[in-house]
Amino acid sequence: MKLLFDFFPLLLFFITFKSYPDPKQGILAATAVIIVATGVQVSVTWWRQRRVEKVHLITLALLVSMGGVTLLLQDEIYIKWKATVFFWLLAVAFLGSHFVGSKTLVQRFFDSKFEPPASVWTALNLSWVLFFLSIGALNLFVVYNFSTDTWVNFKLFGLTALMFAFVFAQVLYLVRYMIPEQDGEEQG
Repeated sequence: MKLLFDFFPLLLFFITFKSYPDPKQGILAATAVIIVATGVQVSVTWWRQRRVEKVHLITLALLVSMGGVTLLLQDEIYIKWKATVFFWLLAVAFLGSHFVGSKTLVQRFFDSKFEPPASVWTALNLSWVLFFLSIGALNLFVVYNFSTDTWVNFKLFGLTALMFAFVFAQVLYLVRYMIPEQDGEEQG
């Protein structure tokens, strides 16, 4: 259910875009919809949990700013760049975590389930930096070489599939370092 809730603004963006025969009008309408849907998502999360994940706040801020410029100037390039800016900000955050704090970001995400050596955490974190830089660049390649319709499909299906595949590969790699489950009984 959480996965659907996390992706519902993107799904609404896709559905809205596809419901317009004119791509120019479709991208503008879809941009307005994703801004509102993400605002609702953040509000509902705050109302239910009294906290919001930073990634959702960053997404909302980028959508409001870049989506707002898209709507104001009636130019779709700004909303198309949003994914790249977001991924590159994540790359900077992951890289910065090597120098700030006692744990890298990847270690903070997976730490409670896995116990690899420090060098593995470092390598995995750097792989996230490279991944985010790469998919940000890939997004720009699609933006500048394909139609808006192709970009919208790539945004929903391509970027999402790449993200899931990368996370899956990371977990597969980390399985060898999994912390055994405690069954609640003392063994002696």
